[in-house]
Order: sequence, then structure tokens, then C-alpha cells
Amino acid sequence: MPQSNSNSPIAWSSEPPKNLEILGIIAGSHSLPFVCAKEARRLGIKKIVAVAFENETAPSLANEVDEIVWIKVGQLTKLIEAFTSRGVRHCIMAGQIAPRNLFDIRPDFKAVAMLFRLKEKNAHTVFNAIGEELLKDGVELITALPWLQPNMPGLGFFLGPELTMVEQSDVKFGYNIAKEISRLEIGQIVVVKDGTVLAVEGFEGTDRCLQRGGELAGKKGCAVAVKVAKPNHDLRFDLPCVGERTLQTCAEAGIRVLALEANRTILLEQASVERLCHQSKITLVTVAH
Repeated sequence: MPQSNSNSPIAWSSEPPKNLEILGIIAGSHSLPFVCAKEARRLGIKKIVAVAFENETAPSLANEVDEIVWIKVGQLTKLIEAFTSRGVRHCIMAGQIAPRNLFDIRPDFKAVAMLFRLKEKNAHTVFNAIGEELLKDGVELITALPWLQPNMPGLGFFLGPELTMVEQSDVKFGYNIAKEISRLEIGQIVVVKDGTVLAVEGFEGTDRCLQRGGELAGKKGCAVAVKVAKPNHDLRFDLPCVGERTLQTCAEAGIRVLALEANRTILLEQASVERLCHQSKITLVTVAH
């Protein structure tokens, strides 16, 4: 990883279960399921079973796993049976489900009962409830960090042009705002410029937030985006993640700086990201308290 600080500690250290030979992957969209599958294989996992979602997961994931089972969003019973019938006792979550599909789902009876019990319905409560349902049938939802830590840049990581004094100030300002909105379970990214908050991530997701913030920055652009993790983040799901698509969105929106929380953000497609930073003159930097 270019210009990263190899001595920076990984704040979220975690070890996989001992003698783990079969791993299940609840696979959403984008490249994260591929990264997890390849790393798991490299580190000795003998069998990988993926549960994939129609209109979300890339079909080519089938080339990276031993078995892939296709279901629709909301089919919790089929998800659990896909693992239990194949001897999977540990699984991870990797990738995203488009926000619009969370309101488009046709939940089965088990999912309806699970959702009915939840007073609040956000990523943390829903994914935690799914983990509890899996555990009832002997499948433990674990963190994917053992396979992702090499892709989490530490403090000192830097790509692209040097920051101006104003941009440095906006990175610090944006970091504090982003940590607060993440604490309130609103979102994990903000766009700021000259000490003003332009956009806060809500249900629309990262890309739409970046587009909105870039538009509000005016013709000259030069906005700063800051992405963080939630305080006391559950390491099993919803880890902050950026990659080539995120940088492309920044370039199209006129975002000048993208700051990531050090040791708490997954950076994918690093070669493509580095190329885009140099081509589009975007600065990618890590930030912490």
C-alpha cells in the first residue's frame, strides 16, 4: 500500500476461530466479498460457501468460492439453511445491500418476526438480529477483520497532492462532525468546505452524499469529504469501505480531498485508487484524533 505507515497498529485486532476450515460469506455488492474469499483461501480455509443476493452480488463471485446459493433480500430462512445444510458453523458479512432494496424486500416469516421485535431499525440493530437468528441454528457471525486488516491503512497513509492549510483545517472539522453523526446512527461520511457542512450521509449512502456535497460546493468545487467508523462499532458488519467507485464519484463531484479514519476503513482496489488520485488530483489521506 503506497506511503502507508507500516508501524501503525491495527486498532481492531482479531483472530479467527481456531481450526476454522469452512467459512460462510453473506455476500453483498461490490468487491469486498471477492477480497474476503481470496484472503480466506490464501490463509488456509478449505471450503467457502457464499450466500448471494439477486440483483446485488456479482455473479462472478461463483469463481472464488466452492458453492454459491442465490436468494432474495429478506429470505432469512433460506440464508440460514444454506449454511446449516452445508456444515457451515462460522460466517462473515461482506459487501453492501443497496438502501432502496431494504424497502423493496419481501421478508419471509422468520424475517418478519425478527423485524417486528426491533424497536429501532438501522444497520446495527438489523444485522445484530440476523446474527442472533443465525446463532440459534448453530452458525456464528464473526468479524471479517482477520482477512481484511492488510487492506486497512494506518495513520500516515497519503496519496495525491499536498493539503493546503484550509484543507487540513476542513479535514479536522469534518472528522469531528462525522464522528458525531455516526454516533447518532445517521451516517458515516460528511462533505465540508471552508468550515461549512455541505452534506451529511443519510439513507441514500456514500455516493449520493458525495454528489450532493460536490454540487453544493459550487463551480470551483474543492470540497473535503471525511469518512469514519461508528464509536464502539460492531466489527462483524457495516465496516467503512472505499474503493475505485468512491474515487470516481469524488472526481465527478469535484471533491478535492477524501479523508479516511486510520485503521478503521477498508481500502479496496488500491492500484486503481492510486491511479485515480493522481489523474484527478484528489488527495486521499488518513485521519485520527
